[in-house]
Amino acid sequence: MAALGALVKKVWSVRRFVVLLCAPLALVPVLLSLPPKEGRCLYVILLMALYWCTEALPLAVTALLPIVLFPFLGILPSNKVCPQYFLDTNFLFLSGLIMASAIEEWNLHRRIALRVLMLVGVQPARLILGMMLTTSFLSMWLSNTASTAMMLPIANAILKSLFGEKDTSKDMNRDNEENQASLQQNKLYTVPTEMQFLASTEDKDLTEEKEVTTDTVSDLKKEEEYKTNIWKGFLISIPYAASIGGTATLTGTAPNLILLGQLKSYFPECDVVNFGSWFMFAFPLMLIFLLLGWLWISILYGGINLRGWRNKKSNIRVDAEARAREVIKEDYQKLGPTKFAEQAIFFFFCMFAIMLFSRDPKFIPGWASLFAPGFISDAVTGITIVIILFFFPSQKPSFRWWFDMKAPNTETQPLLTWRKAQETVPWNIILLLGGGFAMAKGCEESGLSVWIGGRLHPLEGVPPPVAVILITIVIALFTEFASNTATIIIFLPVLAELAIRLKVNPLYLMIPGTIGCSYAFMLPVSTPPNSIAFSSGHLMVKDMARTGLLMNLMGVLLLSLAMNTWAKSIFQLGTFPAWANIHAENATSLLTAVENVTLSALNKI
Repeated sequence: MAALGALVKKVWSVRRFVVLLCAPLALVPVLLSLPPKEGRCLYVILLMALYWCTEALPLAVTALLPIVLFPFLGILPSNKVCPQYFLDTNFLFLSGLIMASAIEEWNLHRRIALRVLMLVGVQPARLILGMMLTTSFLSMWLSNTASTAMMLPIANAILKSLFGEKDTSKDMNRDNEENQASLQQNKLYTVPTEMQFLASTEDKDLTEEKEVTTDTVSDLKKEEEYKTNIWKGFLISIPYAASIGGTATLTGTAPNLILLGQLKSYFPECDVVNFGSWFMFAFPLMLIFLLLGWLWISILYGGINLRGWRNKKSNIRVDAEARAREVIKEDYQKLGPTKFAEQAIFFFFCMFAIMLFSRDPKFIPGWASLFAPGFISDAVTGITIVIILFFFPSQKPSFRWWFDMKAPNTETQPLLTWRKAQETVPWNIILLLGGGFAMAKGCEESGLSVWIGGRLHPLEGVPPPVAVILITIVIALFTEFASNTATIIIFLPVLAELAIRLKVNPLYLMIPGTIGCSYAFMLPVSTPPNSIAFSSGHLMVKDMARTGLLMNLMGVLLLSLAMNTWAKSIFQLGTFPAWANIHAENATSLLTAVENVTLSALNKI
């Protein structure tokens, strides 16, 4: 048994290499069971899906496989594959990443966060609401991971001011023992150094002695349990808010942009999805989900006590809230007065959002109507704004400088340098987006998407509202174990063909699939924000599982409600659009051709 155990450990240590070598061989039957071109394309897609799910290769490296495999297998020439990695959708996403980099450079996001927390108050339920509102707002423009990593140190500092150091409690010791194995198994490392940004807050407040009378002994026991639950509620609310907030804008998370890119690939005539129309649909959904999620987390973890809401607060709790208020105020004051650079970044950030929203809002003519139709896209708008950041001065210009011969002749620093952009922009996401677009192009050109559509006959009798719920549930469960970007890349072509088979607007199925893959709340490994919060050591897997289960259910139901109410008027979901009808006619003719080729091949055999 010892030898067998040692062998298993060795195999596990090289599991990625084993998957890397065995997966291509295991998928060979796919090449033999399908028509030639469709089979080769499906082979590449399944291979990439396996590599993405197992991370046998880095996600961005796996996304580069179409550049190699599509030309070698005769699916697409390289001059059609490579441009997919630099579509205008990629540049829209890049503009959002560069804007986020500038916001982080001048700490504007931290000033916004602390200001919101000062406004909402220091009662635990209000603080959780403030954390969720701030995180979701930041996640609309920054990456979900960056928003979580920025907000968690603020939450830790507030929690320490409320309760002191928590790691001395018995409950915390038990949590740490259970979490240690999970942290090692899932390779969830501790939060980056930014997580300790506020950890050094006024030790004198944390070590201040309290005079406790004998009458408060029972209160202390209740406070210990209350403290544990509130700590968990704080930490778990931040990654959830980041995942929810990222769905509100097209640039908020990668799956939203993958939807836009694949729509342009499958349905070139579709022009109903842009930054403005998406925001009108997704922002109300985000607010409703955020509010219900806050209520659920606050009730579950004691922020809102339905039975004792009228009870008077203990003196311990009152003192703790006063200290928390002082910590937030002090950290805000440490930022100093608002700098010229922060004001400039805020101005350009507002311009970025307003110009994207008003380019073509659909319900009124946008400013893009002043130019030639089809020439101005969201990418043009975004890149225009971020280019200004690289030359706009970070210090207020002075006309006196020109006439003061003794003034130092130093070069003015811009709001953002290219070196900073290189260091902070996650370029691997650009490649990942490109890999998804290349995969979609291969499915379209090879006829694989049509072949898959031809196998969806059993689903033609499913009512569309039921299909929306089923799709959201399946994708939400799938993305608990796989990257949300990889998940939507795999599912979108199938959803497009299923919509055509059901004779419904493709957006009716593709939008729920896209948003559903961001609703991953149950496991630490589901999303990077979940992993960051879990790696703090204060959460257990069962905490995320019991909280995330209802969050997933709420997300599915709210998304179904949105798709059957206000989304219908925004995206014209009540009719089968002409742009989809053209694709359906082309698909039908191509499917007939594929069937003829298959039959002729069988006759020869």
